[in-house]
Amino acid sequence: MALVAHIDSGKTTLTESVLYTSSYLACSGSVDTGSTTTDFLPVERERGITVQSASIPVKWKDWTFNLIDTPGHADFGMEVESASRVIDGAVVLLDAVEGVEAQTKGVWQQLDRYGVQTRMMFINKLDRPGASLPNSLLSLLAHRFHPRPTILTLPISSFDPRLYARGEPGISGLVDLVKWNVWKWDEEGQVTKHPLPTSVEELNALPLFPADHPLVPHLPLARTQLIENLSMLSEELMEYLLELPSSPSAYLEIEPSRILPHLRNATTTNEILPVVCGSALKHVGTEVLMDYVGELFPSPLDVSSVDAKERNPPTQLLAWKVTWDPKRGWMTFVRVYSGKLTKQSTLFNASRNQREKVSKLLLLYASEAQEVDELPCGSVGVVLGLKYTRTGDTLVSLGGGKNEQRIALRDITPPPAVVSTSVIPHSHSDLEPVQAALDSLTRTDPSVRIDAQEGQILVHGLGTLHLEIVENKLRSEWNVNFEFGQRRVSFREGLGTGEPEPNWNTWSSEVSGKHLSMTIPIEIRPMTEEEVGDSVWDGNLVVGPNGKPLPSPESVTTSRLAAVADGVATALSNSPHSSLPFSKVYVRIDEVPKDIPISIANLNSATVAVLRSRIRSAGMGPILEPYVHAKISVPEKSFGIVVNDLTEHGGELLEMGEESSSSFDGSEASAFSEQGVYVPPQWISPSGNHLRTGSQTSMKHIIHASVPLRQMFDYSNRLRAIAEGHGTFEMAVDGFKEVSESRKLEILKEIGRA
Repeated sequence: MALVAHIDSGKTTLTESVLYTSSYLACSGSVDTGSTTTDFLPVERERGITVQSASIPVKWKDWTFNLIDTPGHADFGMEVESASRVIDGAVVLLDAVEGVEAQTKGVWQQLDRYGVQTRMMFINKLDRPGASLPNSLLSLLAHRFHPRPTILTLPISSFDPRLYARGEPGISGLVDLVKWNVWKWDEEGQVTKHPLPTSVEELNALPLFPADHPLVPHLPLARTQLIENLSMLSEELMEYLLELPSSPSAYLEIEPSRILPHLRNATTTNEILPVVCGSALKHVGTEVLMDYVGELFPSPLDVSSVDAKERNPPTQLLAWKVTWDPKRGWMTFVRVYSGKLTKQSTLFNASRNQREKVSKLLLLYASEAQEVDELPCGSVGVVLGLKYTRTGDTLVSLGGGKNEQRIALRDITPPPAVVSTSVIPHSHSDLEPVQAALDSLTRTDPSVRIDAQEGQILVHGLGTLHLEIVENKLRSEWNVNFEFGQRRVSFREGLGTGEPEPNWNTWSSEVSGKHLSMTIPIEIRPMTEEEVGDSVWDGNLVVGPNGKPLPSPESVTTSRLAAVADGVATALSNSPHSSLPFSKVYVRIDEVPKDIPISIANLNSATVAVLRSRIRSAGMGPILEPYVHAKISVPEKSFGIVVNDLTEHGGELLEMGEESSSSFDGSEASAFSEQGVYVPPQWISPSGNHLRTGSQTSMKHIIHASVPLRQMFDYSNRLRAIAEGHGTFEMAVDGFKEVSESRKLEILKEIGRA
């Protein structure tokens, strides 16, 4: 399972809490002091952020979890992509003060993209002032995350009812509505668990709570709503409830063992979204979370494509991450989907048609490694000794048995690069080491793209922070001598409007004294507004003979189609007009005949030649610039100045409003209905309720705008100056947009093409 969320939601702190609670650690570390287990890189400890995903096997009761802590910053989205590809379930953290944020939506869409059905929400930081469980739940509905978020635990802010009236922040306990018990934490952090009575009369007289505590009379209603909402998804549970007596205590007497199977089925089929809460910093709710992950998440056998009854299933694994270690060499992180992997075995890389030899197998506990003899089905481990494997490759056993699977598993798609910089070696002797280091870096991080333009080496990344980390890795891990040039955004070019020449897709040439000619079965045009670009093809749409989008050329199984697809990728990577990559271009490849008169290598060259000829005849197309969707929160007195600043810097205002009513993306889609969803009353989070109903003078105004990325490089300094230090902002990628003719001329001058 993976922990995913917006930056600063507490993923690494929760990971540390899980390790401490499961007795892996004697004492928990802190992000603030740089002493956490999973943030072990110097740059992570220095900055207090996670820049790479880290995996740890966690033993808890009868379960073993493969826990993956992921970065929250959008610049390291590739790490979340690769983790999302190999997990069976995800715990999505939500800051109880902020609710749904920009990257929360981003990681949710990544989970959608890789078909991760089983998810659980952990509402974190309920001990902070302004934290609110009801508001967090309403933000999930408002942002259309799931129509049925289902609360399994309720927070006890304090066992003293007077603190509810005063709106004091805090969390002293939890009520588990399924298992019907109370968890109580004292001031030293020691926890005790108390069963709740199964009759309303005994519950109201429970000595654990003072007589006037507001939570106690609400508990029967909360459990009743949970069970009734769950029964709407299970006929068996519905029939059982109809047979119960009509007493007020009937639902309190239901055993957890009768509820859990229906809850698990609804969770694994994504019919409900379980919600638990707590405070990772204080270890409140960590045990409850781990129990529910074990009880509700699927095991590897539940999601495996191989029949569990098969005696010797073929080994099939996916490489989800590749790193370089100065002592161990190339380390390939794998998830075993079927069979088992043993050391010294030979594998076949189905994505690259290469044999690989496994030398050693490791279980990695963040930075600590333990050597093992085998990795069983479902496990996540590290393989040493692989020479050719890259992120997203499928590895299968060599055998020739009838059940042998040579089908490549689904690839991992890197997000599009939006920022670039030039790499300048210190001297001519440094050029080769720098190029070798860059090649190695792209193997470890596929979201880094390298190309050469007019003798310059350019590195493209997901953001300025991403490029800073790339620079740091090149210096510290590969010890090469270079300087980075000025950072600039990565532009794209669209296809021109010129008409094609007759028979433009016919290629002819002399090869070894023979005249060869062939018509390449290909069509190219600009994409329509309704068509959506494919991130595998850098925002272009490339479809095969069946009309469906093609995977990357490395994953295409037939050699002829792969040769044409690779030619398309080469032609679209570099425009003859501007040297920019193409975007928003539609390419259709029809069936390539079996009896082609040329070799596969010539077929690839012919595809590149005819496409480049067609692109030249079409003329220069529109230039596209990367935009971001920015959400800026400012006090009323700075509102007008910030709006003017955005419009002066080319921003397009999308929506403006008050903080309480503004969603991040400003989308017009209506929120999911609260009908059939149990939303606790506002007083259950007294601090959030107190702030919400208190003075409105501190209410901030929210501005949503689509802004060119280049204008946001120094925006934190600009906003601090114009909002006098009281403004905050967050960003999400908004895609590439066409620029005006005057801006197009500026860009062409900037890249030396005007």
